[in-house]
Amino acid sequence: MRVRNRSARARLGRAAAACAVALAAAFAATAPSAHAAATTPGVNVAVNAQEGLGTIPSTAYGLNSAVWDAQMNTPAVAGLLGQAGVGMLRYPGGSYGDIYHWQTNTAPGGYVAPGTDFDAFMGTAKQIGAQPMLIADYGSGTPQEAADWVRYANITKGYGDKYWEIGNEVYGNGYYGSGWETDTHADKSPTAYADNVVQYAAAMKAVDPTIKVGAVLTLPGNWPDGVLAAGDAADWNRTVLSIAGSSVDFVIVHWYPSGQGAATVLAEPAQLTGELAQLRQEIDQYAGAKAANLQVALTEINSNQYEDTQPDALFGADAYFTALEDGVFTADWWDTHNGATTISTAPDGATDYGDYGVLSSGGCVGTTCEPAMNTPFPSYFALSMLSKVGRPGDTLVRAGTDQQLVAAHAVRQANGNLAVELVNKDPDNSYAVNLDYTGYTPSAATPTVYTYADEGTAITSAAQGTSSTQTLPPYSIETVVLTPSGQNATALSAPGAPTVSGVTDSSATVSWPAATGAAVTRYGVYRQVGTRSELLAESTSTSATLHNLVPGTSYTLNVLATDQAGRLSQPSAPLTFTTGTPSSSNCAASYAFSSGWGSGWVANITVTDTGPAAIDGWTLTFTFPDAGETVSSGWNGTWTQSGQDVRVTSLDTNAQLAPNSGNSTTVGFVGGNTAAYSPPAAISLNGTVCTTTYTS
Repeated sequence: MRVRNRSARARLGRAAAACAVALAAAFAATAPSAHAAATTPGVNVAVNAQEGLGTIPSTAYGLNSAVWDAQMNTPAVAGLLGQAGVGMLRYPGGSYGDIYHWQTNTAPGGYVAPGTDFDAFMGTAKQIGAQPMLIADYGSGTPQEAADWVRYANITKGYGDKYWEIGNEVYGNGYYGSGWETDTHADKSPTAYADNVVQYAAAMKAVDPTIKVGAVLTLPGNWPDGVLAAGDAADWNRTVLSIAGSSVDFVIVHWYPSGQGAATVLAEPAQLTGELAQLRQEIDQYAGAKAANLQVALTEINSNQYEDTQPDALFGADAYFTALEDGVFTADWWDTHNGATTISTAPDGATDYGDYGVLSSGGCVGTTCEPAMNTPFPSYFALSMLSKVGRPGDTLVRAGTDQQLVAAHAVRQANGNLAVELVNKDPDNSYAVNLDYTGYTPSAATPTVYTYADEGTAITSAAQGTSSTQTLPPYSIETVVLTPSGQNATALSAPGAPTVSGVTDSSATVSWPAATGAAVTRYGVYRQVGTRSELLAESTSTSATLHNLVPGTSYTLNVLATDQAGRLSQPSAPLTFTTGTPSSSNCAASYAFSSGWGSGWVANITVTDTGPAAIDGWTLTFTFPDAGETVSSGWNGTWTQSGQDVRVTSLDTNAQLAPNSGNSTTVGFVGGNTAAYSPPAAISLNGTVCTTTYTS
């Protein structure tokens, strides 16, 4: 377990399991230096505008604010946040959400600065055009207090505040052994929290049925997800979703990766994809009838390392878009101001003050002092760079690189431009960037390039390079904005969001609302395979049945329309589903999750020969969905692993499987994980895909 640094006023404790990252070795091989870039290695960047990843919400680029921050509502801060394009502001500030009483503007046991009351906060939010994310006091409040806040905000004042969290990190109330979050309830279990969330949601929506209410979950691969307390039948997420899933509109998770050193930190954004996918699996499995409509909010995020220097900015630039590409409707950086804690030196030689804020608090540690109050730290410029890439309503599209030290993200802007964000995580080397495009033809015009250089004090812009070649400086964020050629023009809209039905082990039917704006000659259903699109089916109607799918496989699809000139529309919203295993097979397998602790878990697999012939000697095979999953030890079989593929062979004592379900055998293992730890989608016995079920 890892506990985040604390300031005297903010009470900012955090807990999570230890994480490791496979890319760390690659970073470690690059020794930090003063940027003596002797060579200019190359990197290939592929952008596929046919692979849509969703639309940027108006709430996408979020930031936390806190009632202990006396600068929170000053004109200088409001101006800086407005310039950065902040679209969501969270209030009243992390763990203060569970001690803050809005009517009296007090937080017993904490400090509340003058000028930080709710109406003052709303003045700042309105001024910069941000929506609020409000934390209703769960730890020391009541459903009635929360309902009264909704009434004051939306009925009395007419603010129209839409998003309301029920508590902050409530799982940190001591129930699992680590307690930093205030919770005055006699029962601190996930069951009690979920039951109370139902009461909060009912009371608040009775005042304003249009609001959205969120429940606190834990992010898979992070403590305490998977942990079972004494006497509990299920962990926090399963319990809360099963009880409160039908009463809420979104779920809240926080992410402070706990790897050590810049090398690890800068590789960690890639973990989010698997962790958020596993969270969605848990929602779909346990949240009931409303599961498909539950959104995900990442209401606190920070690298947890080098918090006010360039590595934090590079992490943020990569992590924001990774989270949005994987379906969150807001990512809220921690924090606006936070305060200096520990002095260290970043890999590029910059002084790090251990400050999680995007703006300097002007404080000192000993004789080492931060810059003047409200001086932007590099993370502020990373936040500001987001709007250079895309704004609300623009379409996220797929981008990738062949260099693990360079990340790429892309956005098809509403005006037809294409923006490509490049993040160079190498402190020593510039990169010669070769850009390639699918589904988009840039014009011959020189692109506009926005650059935030290492420890810079401003974002620069210039017309430079070409649509196919750019130079990316060390430790920098660069956004290349391309204008379209006439070949991109079509009056067709994107098809509507597709849905799936009739999913089996080898087929599925996909349907979608029609594209508009011009005549459609056909639709294509494309699978995303990295940055390459694979055409699975064509149709002249608004549905298609896909055949010859692989059992136990995840598919992410887009639908594109073709006009009479043969030009493709923009892609639909993405659709992700997983094929099942055969309903009839000569074997059956059951995967049972037993317990977890954030960085590891225990599972058992029971296999049965359901066919007509006896089996003398068996081999089980399956593939872990996530790259960070490993078998630490196993029993009742000989376990081997190659990459994500796992193989278990029988022992002399359990090699015999009787036909027609005459007997079963169970094997088990202790798994280790650096991030997500999703179960395998299919298990095979002697090469035959089994009918596979899952229990926990």
